[in-house]
Amino acid sequence: MSTNSLVPAPIAHLPWRLIFLVTAIGTFGALVLYSAAGGSLTPWALPHAMRFVAFMGLAICLSYLRPSRFKAIAFPAYAIVLVLLILVEILGFVGGGAQRWINLGFITLQPSELMKPVIILAVAAFYDLLPPGEIRKWSAIWPAGLLIGIPASLILIQPDLGTASMVVFGGLTIMFLAGLPLRLFIGGLTAVVIIIPVAYSFLHDYQQRRVTIFLDPEADPLGAGYHISQSKIAIGSGGLFGKGFLNGTQSHLDYLPEGHTDFVFASMAEEWGLMGGLFLIACFFLVIRWGIAVALDTKGRFERLTAAGLTTTIFFYVAINLMMVMGLAPVVGIPLPLFSYGGSAMLTVMMCLGVLMAIDRDNRRDSRRR
Repeated sequence: MSTNSLVPAPIAHLPWRLIFLVTAIGTFGALVLYSAAGGSLTPWALPHAMRFVAFMGLAICLSYLRPSRFKAIAFPAYAIVLVLLILVEILGFVGGGAQRWINLGFITLQPSELMKPVIILAVAAFYDLLPPGEIRKWSAIWPAGLLIGIPASLILIQPDLGTASMVVFGGLTIMFLAGLPLRLFIGGLTAVVIIIPVAYSFLHDYQQRRVTIFLDPEADPLGAGYHISQSKIAIGSGGLFGKGFLNGTQSHLDYLPEGHTDFVFASMAEEWGLMGGLFLIACFFLVIRWGIAVALDTKGRFERLTAAGLTTTIFFYVAINLMMVMGLAPVVGIPLPLFSYGGSAMLTVMMCLGVLMAIDRDNRRDSRRR
């Protein structure tokens, strides 16, 4: 009798390698948050671990749904999150100079984070409804543009340029994968480059400072460039193997701002060094590779677009955050998924993984039938 025959089928069919990788990332994040608090489970490590367990449970529950269920709820979910974005402007509270959150008691929810996976589902569902012959017509462009543009505009008002950009990138990824002509994207990119000087004048003062500091971080090392400068110092001081667990100085002495959220990678690199950073990046790489494999294996149009879009969303999270903390991109407030402290971002990524696991389960179900 094989070992698998002793394990209940619903459990045996879970993607345990993915779950192990994700758990490794979340556990590593809890250790870094424990150290960032000076060797204390509060206020970050324990809530992080509890949320991880709860949201992992949610992801596993989502994995048992059929992809057709996600297609059915795509537009209603989009409408609900859109209403929440409007409520943020009415009832949301201000934190860090921005109005982005709604306090639900057990969690401080950031609806703009939820729009990242929801926009993928909505745009994928829209293109799944279109006949193949309509994909290159104007009727395939403007509805998707509205689906993307309305929430992105509401998020920009908060203001949150980083999240708005991710919503736009996610939606455009689905449009590209759906088969829209490449010339539209080349023309759009050209138009963006042309209007950048004009758009820059409409940015908030702090956003303009982030752009100028990105171009010249040393121009104001004690002011607008402080985050990037201290992040580079923390990463560089870690060397190959780091200073050791609980031995960080930049984060413990409060030189590194937001060392438990947006700049948590710098906190980790100081104590765990280059090897710790490579381990974390390798884990994320394997998760993203798994998502790409799921997208390539699926046959349905909605499922293929959704899997590719959600995987791209996770990639954007990782790439933008790492580029930000290394000074390769402006500071835009994108957390490192499953690693940074924060409930909304973790919930979003776990939802992405739950839907991907559901599509993967459906792929394997179809392969067994064949």
